[in-house]
Amino acid sequence: MLDPIVAFFQRIFAAIGRGIGLVIAWILWPFITVANWYRARSWIIKGPIGIGLLVLFGLYAYFIWQTQMWTGFDPDYANRYNLAQRKQETASTDTATTTTTTTPATGEVVEPEPKTCVRSAIVDVTADLINFNVNQNAWISSMLLYKLGLFGLDWDSTPWFDNKASFQRGVNQAIRRTSVELVDSLGRVRGTSGINADLQRARGNIQFDEETWYFGSDSLLPKTPTPNYYRTAMVDLRKFNTSLESCDAIFDSRSDNLIEFLDRIANDIGSTSAIIRERSEFHNGGWFDTRADDRFWFAYGQLYGYYGILSAAGVDFDAVIKARGIEPLWVETIKQLRSALNIQPAIISNGREDGWIMPTHLATMGFYILRVRSNLVEMRDVLAR
Repeated sequence: MLDPIVAFFQRIFAAIGRGIGLVIAWILWPFITVANWYRARSWIIKGPIGIGLLVLFGLYAYFIWQTQMWTGFDPDYANRYNLAQRKQETASTDTATTTTTTTPATGEVVEPEPKTCVRSAIVDVTADLINFNVNQNAWISSMLLYKLGLFGLDWDSTPWFDNKASFQRGVNQAIRRTSVELVDSLGRVRGTSGINADLQRARGNIQFDEETWYFGSDSLLPKTPTPNYYRTAMVDLRKFNTSLESCDAIFDSRSDNLIEFLDRIANDIGSTSAIIRERSEFHNGGWFDTRADDRFWFAYGQLYGYYGILSAAGVDFDAVIKARGIEPLWVETIKQLRSALNIQPAIISNGREDGWIMPTHLATMGFYILRVRSNLVEMRDVLAR
C-alpha cells in the first residue's frame, strides 16, 4: 500500500538529483573544456599560461586576504592617546595661550589666544587614521582586482569583498572634512593669517580621488596611485604638528572655530544619514540587499573616524568646552559615538522596520548617527549663544 508513495518520493528526489547534477555540469563545463584544451597543447603554450594563472591566483589570494584582514582595527583606539593626560599637560602650559576665562565684571567669556608650542591632538589622530588606512592596511578601492570587479560587475554590487573598502572610504570622509577645517580655520587666526603650507598640501593630497591605480583607461602613461597621495598628506600633517610644537605654527582653538567645526561634522554625518534612510526605506531586501553593506560600513567608518577626531578635539578645545559648560554633553557625545561602534554584524541585513524575520541594521546605524548629530547641533547652539 505504501509502495506507490515511496516510489513517488523516489522519483522526486531522483529528479532533484538530476537537476543538481545538470547545474553543476553546466557550471563546470567551461572549466573542463579549457582544461582539456590546455592538456592538448605543447609546453611552449602551457608554460606562459601556467605562469599567468599562478600570478592571477597569487593576486586573488592577496586580494582576498587584504579585504578580510582588518589590521589595527580597534573601536577603542582613542584610548591609546591618553587624552586625559594630554589635557593636563596642555593646561599646564603658558596660560596666555591656552586658557579661556570669564571676566567677573560682565560675565563674558574671554577667548583664548591661538595655541603654539603644543601639538594638536586633532592633527595627530587625523594623521594616524591615514596611516591606518594606507600603511597598516592596503587601500582596497584602488587595488587592480577590486577595480576589475567580478567578471566586470562592480564589487560594490555584490555581497563580497567590499566591506573593508566602504569602511576605509568612510574613515577617509572624516579625514577629508577635518583637513578642510584645518586649512580654512583651525590652522590660522580668524582668516587674517596666511594659510599654512603643510596643511594646504595635506588637504590637496587627501582630496585626491580614491580609485587611481598605476595605470588607467584614460591614459597610457603611468600614474601615481591613490595611497601615495594619502601618505604624502600624512607626512604633511605631521610636519605641521612638528612646526606647532616648535612654536612655528598656530592652532586657533577659539569657540567660533569649534562652532564651525561641529557644524560641518553635523552636516557631513547628516548627509550620510539621508543616504541610509533612502536605502532603508526603499530597498529593504533584508539579507539579499547587496548594497546595504556598502552604506552600513561607510557610515561605520565615518563614525569610527569622527570618534577619534572629536575625542582629540576635546583636548584641543578643552578650555572652551569647560568655560561654556558643555563638558557633560561633550562626554555624552563621545560615548554615543563609541556605542555606535559596537554594531558589527557578520552579515548586514536591510529588513523592514516593522519586520520580524530579518533585522534592520541600516535603521539601527541611522539611529546612532542621528543621536550623535543631535548632540553636535545642541553643542553648537550652546556655543553660539
